[in-house]
Amino acid sequence: MSFQAWTVFTLFWVVFVTTPGPNAVNCITNGMTLGMRRAMIGVLAILTQATAFLIFSALGVTALIAHSPTAFRIAQLVGAAFLVWMGVRTWINATRPPKTSDRPARHVYLHALAVATINPKSVAGYLAAFSQFVQPDVPIADQMLVIVPTALTLTALSYTTFTALGAGLGRAALGAVFNTWFRRCLGICFVIYGVLLGVSTAPSQGS
Repeated sequence: MSFQAWTVFTLFWVVFVTTPGPNAVNCITNGMTLGMRRAMIGVLAILTQATAFLIFSALGVTALIAHSPTAFRIAQLVGAAFLVWMGVRTWINATRPPKTSDRPARHVYLHALAVATINPKSVAGYLAAFSQFVQPDVPIADQMLVIVPTALTLTALSYTTFTALGAGLGRAALGAVFNTWFRRCLGICFVIYGVLLGVSTAPSQGS
């Protein structure tokens, strides 16, 4: 992979992982309710999903899903319903004091993994990365040795920052009203992402 191609890919990935989406919302929520240390389990889950999607993208699995209208649509609707449910639940629980003792590490990890997997940005983003930036005249294995560490490092930095933001908000002396409405806004974001996912169509691999 040429330095120029790597630079373009890096800039794309920075925008991809820093644009607020369901993962960012979930990281902020985890930071607020769990504290920085425990919330980092959610970042680990996102990195697990990112690693899997990078490998699947390289193998063409996500491209296959995107070209199977029925399978893609089912995945969309399931993901949309999950996000809307999370949004409604977050809104309802916004006035309740955050609890830090009833969410074991396994739950935090699996929940973050589910959010990352059905993230409406994911399929389009990973397909775009591999359809636009992978060079066909260079062995894919050689490019993966560059792409994977770059993507995972930027992903870790981005979502660690979102988690730290949430942890900082959780520790700050914020008024109850602000805290409630902030959490409700997070809930609305989940609902919006779910609706957008439900009405979106399969991403195109074309430029």
